Amino acid sequence: MNNVLMNAPVFLLLFIRSFTMLLTLPLFSMRAVSRVAKVALAGYMAFFLLGTVDFSSYNSFIREDGIFSLNYLFIAIGEGLIGVIIGFYITIIFSAFSSAGQFMAFQMGFSAASTYDALSQVENPLMGQFFNFIAMLVFMQSQWFQRLFLGGLGSSVKTLNTISLIINREDFIQFLLRGLTKLFSDALIIALPIMGTLLLISICTGLLSKAAPQMNLLSEGFPIMILVSFLLIFILIPEMSDFFIRSFENGFFNLDNLFKLSPGGVK
Repeated sequence: MNNVLMNAPVFLLLFIRSFTMLLTLPLFSMRAVSRVAKVALAGYMAFFLLGTVDFSSYNSFIREDGIFSLNYLFIAIGEGLIGVIIGFYITIIFSAFSSAGQFMAFQMGFSAASTYDALSQVENPLMGQFFNFIAMLVFMQSQWFQRLFLGGLGSSVKTLNTISLIINREDFIQFLLRGLTKLFSDALIIALPIMGTLLLISICTGLLSKAAPQMNLLSEGFPIMILVSFLLIFILIPEMSDFFIRSFENGFFNLDNLFKLSPGGVK
């Protein structure tokens, strides 16, 4: 506790980065998670990271008498932005799975069945919520939360600060844009087998209804498409789970490369 009090300015910077990351991180950003729990968890994370930071890089922004200056305020805002960037990038990865579910729901005829999704905190079709929930289970079962808190956040503290964020702002912008591009490509890869199969079913029912209009196959096409969709999801869910794991691995690998390419961090 004495170490925290003696290095209160540095502890506050670490707390701001941890807290803003929690505010934008999936699951922890839910309203069901109380603000007190988020503050407590951010405080514990800042406490454990405090022993891994060399304070010399922060000395130029902290006055000798310990009083916060205007420069310190800007540094604190930058630390908050870094936490937001980390949490937002993880959210982008989860959005790929939710978008894949939305693509499938549109083809299955479930696009109108939208309810509030507590995980993504937006109106989301049922299939989008399903894939978002499966991705969250895979994320927790593979211990990616522990790797994010113990590895990713600690690595960002050692190699990235506000000064490097300003100097390499173009790299950060390109990094986020590549993440958004990856979002739609991953969503299409996940949804393409089911969407392609449903497209073939739609074409077949359309041709048969033209050949025999009295059969009225178009009215029977929706139950067939729904049944085939759930059957394909049941068959492909192991491969989808493996794809989820690879997506998380690539996402954390890209984050780690971003930290390594940002000189001027806290050594």
